[in-house]
Amino acid sequence: MLCNVLSFQESNASGDDFGDIDWNTEDELEISEIPISTSNLPTPGGVTIVCNGEESSSAHSSNSKLIQHFVGMGFPDKLVVKAIEEIGEGSSEGKILDTVLTYLELQNSSEEHGCIDSDQSTSGYDESLLHDSDIDSWSDDDDEENSDDLSESEKKLQTLQKMGYSVDEATEAMHRCGPDASIAVLTDFICAAQIARAEAPDLPAEIKPKANYTCSQNGKLKRRLYAELDNRKKQRGMVGEDSEMIRLPKPMVGFGLPTDDQSSIVRERTLPEQALGPPYFYYENVALTPKGVWDEISKCLYYVEPEFVDSKYFCAAARKRGYVHNLPIQNRFPLRPLLPLNIEETFPLTKRWWPSWDSRTYLNCLQTAIGSAKLQDRIRKAVEAYDGEPPEHVKKYVIDQCKKWNLLWVGRNKVAPLEPDEFELLLGFPRNHTRGGGISRTDRYKSLGNSFQVNTVAYHLSVLKPLFPDGINILSLFSGIGGAEVALHRLGIPLNNVVSVEKSEINRNIVRSWWEQTNQKGNLIDFDDVQTLDAYKIESLAGKIGGFDLVVGGSPCNNLAGSNRVSRDGLEGKESILFYEYVRILDTVKNIMSGRRFN
Repeated sequence: MLCNVLSFQESNASGDDFGDIDWNTEDELEISEIPISTSNLPTPGGVTIVCNGEESSSAHSSNSKLIQHFVGMGFPDKLVVKAIEEIGEGSSEGKILDTVLTYLELQNSSEEHGCIDSDQSTSGYDESLLHDSDIDSWSDDDDEENSDDLSESEKKLQTLQKMGYSVDEATEAMHRCGPDASIAVLTDFICAAQIARAEAPDLPAEIKPKANYTCSQNGKLKRRLYAELDNRKKQRGMVGEDSEMIRLPKPMVGFGLPTDDQSSIVRERTLPEQALGPPYFYYENVALTPKGVWDEISKCLYYVEPEFVDSKYFCAAARKRGYVHNLPIQNRFPLRPLLPLNIEETFPLTKRWWPSWDSRTYLNCLQTAIGSAKLQDRIRKAVEAYDGEPPEHVKKYVIDQCKKWNLLWVGRNKVAPLEPDEFELLLGFPRNHTRGGGISRTDRYKSLGNSFQVNTVAYHLSVLKPLFPDGINILSLFSGIGGAEVALHRLGIPLNNVVSVEKSEINRNIVRSWWEQTNQKGNLIDFDDVQTLDAYKIESLAGKIGGFDLVVGGSPCNNLAGSNRVSRDGLEGKESILFYEYVRILDTVKNIMSGRRFN
């Protein structure tokens, strides 16, 4: 078979301006069990040559590669083959994609009306891509009374316009799909047309949809792509749609803490069948999200119950996070030595200057920004204006600002923000982990503010040590500054192979530097964009290293965090929608691991 050449780019992505990112994902459908090459890995910054066998210049080889490409995107193989046969072997990928999506739309429309044309149906693909319940939430009930006099077609046109589609798009969809097509079918058709136009190489750039395909209905494409997998899970009877909303526990102690009596820690839990490994997976994000976000995260990750933990039980700073994983929860153990759990023990030099009326014993969540010098000066002047203890309104102002910006008392009436090395201490990283190599102080704060709390994560991952005495293979998505890798290393688990995916070049350099300084014996392979990690690349990597034992990561929380008052749009936000990339990649890895044996 003709050798396929894959280029793995490492572009400079140091220009992130995202606040509080724990980088992971968009979702694609489950891949089909078609054998894909697993020959070689990319050389750093170079080109990977992946061979499927004997060389051949035949059209069959080219078609096979093309079929694998579309199957890796989640489309049924029979539909892909049919599309190529219909429009010709030399057609562009954009035209093939348009044809495949048209087949899907026609098929779904026929199924919805109870009649499937045998020429348009394919085995293994008989679920619609959107639920009617998904569409209900998009309509405006307040306008129902005003639409009583409209025809059904006019009502549908009005609904599509409210969803952000243009009149031309809506009209074309209604014409192509028929007068009886549901809103779900119409929106699918429009999304399919948008994808096809964006992929078509012969269209001018100015008339193509934006590359992220979000248009005015931000995020619906990725939601649509995930719906197929969601349907399959629900049909397997995992959890009903009317299950209770996930509630945040108080206190956030998860399934137990290192300080608990071991007999009181939950010893067992029942995982849904689809969540069982291989591989193990571990996903993290902020706990305080818009309503319904954790229900969606749990649903996408096989309905596994999230474990909510506040890192103030592991260090002197709060960090309320949710973790979804299929790890065992018995026989956990913490890193030694344990970190101090209050401010005074962590920063003893502050005790001399700490006023009695500031009752803080731990810091709030560490952010990517710090309090300004002007703020520090205002606080100093506000306190110095009084000979003795300041009045209540002044104390309240000062304490509120100190809590917000995690300010420490470093002199008489003087407060200051944490230094980067103090961030590293609180988060469990080695001293100077983010220092040097041309990294600015601002970049250090940003990288640390987006990271895992190492001791918390290590407590959860500690159960892997007896399971992988000879080392572990990791797929680390949205790796940041390597919190998971540092945790596993400190646990004494050899890192045989780490495939790290991280957008920021600064963060990649930090991880690479740590890898070299700690004399790691394994292989570190890094990529810069989860969206380019398709099924073909994952299969090739898995074949080379012998499969993945753990998929770990935390996707951007920009649109989830409560501090974001501008674009707190949930998982359909511009950055946080990348959660679905974690889901897509995890599903791909699980399919690969379940279908093959690795030595």
